[in-house]
Amino acid sequence: MTRLSETERTLVNQIVGECTTPSELTSKLKSLFSGALEQLLEAELEEHLGYEKHSVVGNNSGNSRNGYGKKTIKSEWGEAEIAIPRDRNGTFEPQIIEKRQTRTDDIETRVLAMYSKGMSTRDIEDHLRDIYGVDVSPGLISRITDKIMPAVAEWQSRPLDSVYPIVFLDGIVFKVRKDAKVINKCLYSVLGINMDGKKEILGIWMSENESASFWTTVCNELKNRGVQDILIACRDNLSGFSTAIETVFPKTEQQLCIIHQIRNSTKYVSYKDLKPIMVDLKAIYQAPSEEDALYHMEEFREKWGKKYPQIIKSWEENWLELSTYFKYPEEVRRLIYTTNAVEGFHRMLRKYTKTKTSYPTDDAVRKSVYLSIQEISRKWTMPIQNWGIIMGQLMIFFDDRLQTKKVS
Repeated sequence: MTRLSETERTLVNQIVGECTTPSELTSKLKSLFSGALEQLLEAELEEHLGYEKHSVVGNNSGNSRNGYGKKTIKSEWGEAEIAIPRDRNGTFEPQIIEKRQTRTDDIETRVLAMYSKGMSTRDIEDHLRDIYGVDVSPGLISRITDKIMPAVAEWQSRPLDSVYPIVFLDGIVFKVRKDAKVINKCLYSVLGINMDGKKEILGIWMSENESASFWTTVCNELKNRGVQDILIACRDNLSGFSTAIETVFPKTEQQLCIIHQIRNSTKYVSYKDLKPIMVDLKAIYQAPSEEDALYHMEEFREKWGKKYPQIIKSWEENWLELSTYFKYPEEVRRLIYTTNAVEGFHRMLRKYTKTKTSYPTDDAVRKSVYLSIQEISRKWTMPIQNWGIIMGQLMIFFDDRLQTKKVS
């Protein structure tokens, strides 16, 4: 419990003594808030002029007070009209409430906090009106949230560590307006596990189409920001990514997500065959070694090859990148054989953005996702489970490459 000073206790007693209901107390505090602002503005003008009000020092000083202007300020205490002091020369530039400012910083902070929690513009507008008695238009809310775009750009270009043992890549679809239509755009996230075993979103990129050139741009951007090496990249079957990462990070091993591969394999399987096929595929991807997995895949071919040749074809074409995890111990396998880490991030992201059915622009998506990332990242304070064991195992395979120091 906070202890009040004697002066604070006296002030509280004076305020409470004049109020009999909570509404009267709120009204009194609102009045005190606007009065306090006016006192602060008076103090600023006094500092600007260099002499106290009514002081003879101001005689023939070349500047003096020149009455007041009126301004309506929006704050957590609602809307209040305050008197803004003026000087005769018009050189006074107040700092606590600037000339064109019509709201206090606390309102902007509230708007950004609510926006980051996934509240829609309309919900924020209603909330500010119902709770604080402040009318804030959707356009104003957009202008307030637009102020974070420089922070988004700074975050997207920030320096990264020189080595990331593992990165995960996946996309999440948002609906964005374009040319009077609403289209699907994919936002791709790169989630890295750093040398300390902690999750970190390295960046976000938006595109309507995947291509080798798009992914080469992403990889080059990571390299330009300081990433010298990635040990293992775990991904869905992203079009063009394999070629891009081989070009920019030629030593990086790639692991296709087994779960995505299974989903794609069973997409057109009849319901009555689904369960036995899942059992037979499980024998492949849970095999103790690649040799054993290949044996079970041959059994799968003999049993299902004629009825579902597309499944065999898909596994064979992608086998080189599907089978990467077989060479590693169990702890590393469990971490890299799916893109669960980044998919889990996208599930949390969807919680924050689910109220927004569509976005007016790409930048609207970026600022919403950026604010959500700040919220989500606060929970990523601990290394992932068994990171000490995993790092020890990776040292066996990548000892020379893990000697590179992180960017400070």
